[in-house]
Amino acid sequence: MIQEIIIAFLWSISPFGEAKVGIPYGLINGLDKYLVFVVCFGANVLVFPLMFFFLEKINKYLLRLNFYKKSALYVARKAKTGSGDKIKKYGFWGLIFFVMLPVPGTGVYAGSIASYLFKMDKKKAFIANTIGIFISSLIIWLTTVLTMKGI
Repeated sequence: MIQEIIIAFLWSISPFGEAKVGIPYGLINGLDKYLVFVVCFGANVLVFPLMFFFLEKINKYLLRLNFYKKSALYVARKAKTGSGDKIKKYGFWGLIFFVMLPVPGTGVYAGSIASYLFKMDKKKAFIANTIGIFISSLIIWLTTVLTMKGI
């Protein structure tokens, strides 16, 4: 049981799935449905402060490396084009909407990068990301629970 909780947590903090993968993993492996939601949501929320620490402190040193700089510019362009219109036009609400979409390419990683690139207020960006993560996690959780019940 502890192993499944840890794996669900790691999926939820990972850029390869976030809570979109952690929640179904935990539920399919028989974990308590409320515990799965709390653990995966909490893990996904942790991504924002970790990403901002990375972007503000570590990123500037790594940009000196040519291969990292090319990759970072590619990711920055994708984040700006994927979320830019919504966030520029709607700000806080656009960021919530972008993060809450439970589809690949959206989520807290892209939302954190976009809010950093658009120089949003960190506190507002954190709140918007958290609300978006909550709604996305709730959609995934409800869909998975109902699907497992055959509804």
